[in-house]
This record gives sequence, C-alpha cells and structure tokens, in this order.
Amino acid sequence: MLKKISAGALLALALLIPAAPAAAETETPVLNEACKTVEPKIFTDIRELITIDLDTANEAQLRILAYRILDAAQADSLPVLPGEIDKNLRGTEEDLRAFLKKGVLSTWTHDLRISVGWTMTNAGTNVKAAANKALDDESFDALLAYLNKGLYAARALDCASQPSPSPSVTPSATPSATPSATSSATASASPAATGGEEGDGGEGGGLPVTGANTGVVAGAGGALLLLGGAGFVIGRRRRARFEA
Repeated sequence: MLKKISAGALLALALLIPAAPAAAETETPVLNEACKTVEPKIFTDIRELITIDLDTANEAQLRILAYRILDAAQADSLPVLPGEIDKNLRGTEEDLRAFLKKGVLSTWTHDLRISVGWTMTNAGTNVKAAANKALDDESFDALLAYLNKGLYAARALDCASQPSPSPSVTPSATPSATPSATSSATASASPAATGGEEGDGGEGGGLPVTGANTGVVAGAGGALLLLGGAGFVIGRRRRARFEA
C-alpha cells in the first residue's frame, strides 16, 4: 500500500512535517559583494533533517526524507545535490536508502565547498583568507560556519578598508568657471580689434600715407624737371647757332 503513494503526495506530506531542530530567528542584515546591506543567506544543516533510522525506515519514510532534503538543497542553490536526490528518487528503495545513508552527506560536502569557492570571486583579502581556512578544515561545521557567519564578518572588514569615494562636486566647479571667463574676455576684445583695423584702411580717415612711397614720387618728379631743363638749354644753343 505504501508503495502506491504518489510522489506528489509524499512531497506534500514532507512539507507538512516540521523540519526538526531549526528555530526561526530574525537575521541581522549583512553586506553583500558590493558592500550594500542585504539579508544573509543561511545554509541548512542537512544533518539535522535526518531524524529517522535509515536502516529500519520504510520506503515512504525514505522518500519523505529525500523530498525534505531536496527542498533544502534547492533553497540553498546547491549545484549537485538536487540532481542526485532526484536521480535516486527514480530508483529502487534500496538505492534511495544507500544514498541517504552515505551519498547524501558526501555530496552535500562537495556542494558546500563549491559554495565557499564562489564567495572568493572578486573578494577582498579577509574573505579569501577566511574561505581558505574553512576549505583547509574540510569539516561540515567549518564550512557551514564560514558560509553562515564567517563570510559576512570577513566581508565587513574588507568593506571597511575600502577608500571613501572622492566627492564629485569639486572637479566640475573649476572647469565650468574658467572657460566662461575666457570666452567673455575674448568676445569683448574682438570687436575693438576688428574696428581698429577697418578704421585704418577706410574712408573716414586715418593718417596720410608717408615714407617710402612719397620718396619715390618726389625722386621721379625731380628727374623729370632735370630732363626738361637740359632739353631746353640744348634747344636754345642749337637755335643760336642757326641764327648766327
């Protein structure tokens, strides 16, 4: 009769049975990778879910336990354990029993180590040191202690050691004032300079042109006078000789 219980009914029954030892607590907000306040992610201790004798439990009890572990593994975003549980739920009673007795904890340990490794991506010095210490210990307690508490304590130290961002007001104030002053000075100076140049060459009168051009004109006039006088003298002499 127990073997005819559907998987859906077992899952519903598993969710109705209270998960044994964990008392609900209001968790203190912590810092995430960007040093912003968030709610902490608390990993479930799978060992506390195994409250039956795996050697004497019947198939229904084994399946209920498997579904409870599957639910916790999915909530914790474990990478391997959910798939392994699902695979054994599709197998025989003895396959499921063997997995719950030996395979589930070893697979869970592997997932915890992967989860610890994920926290080291782009992490600070304190987080990496705490993570490596937990990985070196290799025990369930050390891995869980790091993921549930040690990670956030180390991250708080890393966030506190980061330099404060520089204010963005000072750099923007200086450039905006300088160009406007230069532009206004240039604009006011340009018309005066332009007007002066036009006045020198226009009709309204600048000073008369003197210098090299005047000397050339005077020299040419003097040369013409000399040539005219010489021609007059020569012509007069020729006329006197002819009359004589």
